[in-house]
Amino acid sequence: MTYTLDLSAENPWGLSEAQKMIQDMVADYAAGPVAERAKSIDAEQRFPTETFAEMADMGLLGLVIPEQYGGGGADYLSYCLAIEALARVCASTALGLAAHTSLVCLPITLFGNEAQKQAYLPRLASGEAIGAYGLTEPNAGSDAGGTQTVASRDGDHYVLNGSKIFITNANVAQIYVATARTSQAESDLKTTRGISAFVFERDTPGFSLGSKDEKLGMRGSDWGTLNFDNARIPAQNLLGDEGQGFKYFMQTLDSGRISIGALALGIAQACLDASLKYSKERQQFGKPIAEFQAIQFMLADMATEIAAARHLVYHAARLRMAGAAFGQAASMAKLYASEAAMRAATNAVQIHGGYGYTKDFPVERYFRDAKLCEIGEGTSEIQRMVIARGLLKGS
Repeated sequence: MTYTLDLSAENPWGLSEAQKMIQDMVADYAAGPVAERAKSIDAEQRFPTETFAEMADMGLLGLVIPEQYGGGGADYLSYCLAIEALARVCASTALGLAAHTSLVCLPITLFGNEAQKQAYLPRLASGEAIGAYGLTEPNAGSDAGGTQTVASRDGDHYVLNGSKIFITNANVAQIYVATARTSQAESDLKTTRGISAFVFERDTPGFSLGSKDEKLGMRGSDWGTLNFDNARIPAQNLLGDEGQGFKYFMQTLDSGRISIGALALGIAQACLDASLKYSKERQQFGKPIAEFQAIQFMLADMATEIAAARHLVYHAARLRMAGAAFGQAASMAKLYASEAAMRAATNAVQIHGGYGYTKDFPVERYFRDAKLCEIGEGTSEIQRMVIARGLLKGS
């Protein structure tokens, strides 16, 4: 598939009419109810249930799910534009939607059989169910191949034992995708072979939720622990082929990293928006602080890095849409956008001075939220490893 970009002063990012329509729709919605709730859900550490119900009515929970399963059938850049627009006012909301979409809807769409797609995708698209993805474990973080949760075959079921931590949407989800080792062969335990993926529901016998985590940022996004104590999952809930789970979640994370890049991009843009407004209004030494070169340089750096991050994120999304290799581009986009967001947040707090260190202005929330983008779905260090590996292989 080829794409012709319509680049003009009115459309500098080459968006299609459909993409601009989704971008405008989400931005308008985010500026209203989402923005109004952002501060309170952060302070109360409350998942915005009402926001997700509204987004379901708008079709955002199934934006990239194929139409035959009740979704919107939108392209991946449209989805990233939606995440960016939401993150510009509430990163917690954007993160919840990103985890639901990139980490649950997409792997079921890509690797599920027809029966699984029919059973789960319509519910995820309609908002009847929210999704969560169980990968990280106490001893398997950056080393995701070190999965220790075990799945043993018992007749027409798999019996799972283990736990998953730091799981976005854990306590509000009804449908989960998780990984476990289905092979205990000595040769497989030292490699990524023998890891499989499963899709299952909240009422699965032997499955339970642990305590809810208290976080530095993204406090309106749910986070928790998944526990498997002889959890019995029907064999028909194996996602794809047995032993292919590591390959599946690596492909899943490649896509997810683009959306985290988009989320970071939204935070960075929010930092610049707030800093521009404040620096024009705040007066010191008889004039707006925007007239001081030190402030202007910070604004210039923020704007330049945001533009560069936007190019990287949109480029990675377009590579994915075109069916081209995009893993390295996804890591570049996620790495650069997340670190640019952290720098933008730091500068935004600095520009706001003492006020930036209070909860009277949103930049302190942006600062706390931005940090997760450098950690989730692969730390910055892991992204550099992925990029370097691709370079050394000549990809």
